Amino acid sequence: MSAMPCGCDEEAAHVCMEHLSETNHAPCSATAPASTAPKPGSPEWRKQRPLYSGVLTYFPDALMEVAHCSWVGNQQHNPGQPLHWAKEKSTDEPDALVRHLLEAGTRDTDGVRHSAKVAWRALALLQREIELGR
Repeated sequence: MSAMPCGCDEEAAHVCMEHLSETNHAPCSATAPASTAPKPGSPEWRKQRPLYSGVLTYFPDALMEVAHCSWVGNQQHNPGQPLHWAKEKSTDEPDALVRHLLEAGTRDTDGVRHSAKVAWRALALLQREIELGR
């Protein structure tokens, strides 16, 4: 159990959900564990991330739905603007992900599958987590 009020655990070396969902909040004092992973951008690092063969070929239909989810969201939140993620407009990925997960297998009022929105929110959560770690 964490002794920190935010829920971060320095011994477990993780960032709490509070810090992940607040874009203007500095990460907590927890630090990432030491890693022997290859340097980001190096040939070995890139080979360990087979984006095409390890993601795109596994989930082509699902990724098309997530891309459509992005497009529909852009039409709703940024009408008339080129496709982009307006990160400041929504920072509650964990809560939104679970809301959509509760309705998995059905479509939202905009016609997008709730499961596609779950996947989009999971990717958004992971992206923010990675960006906080940089």
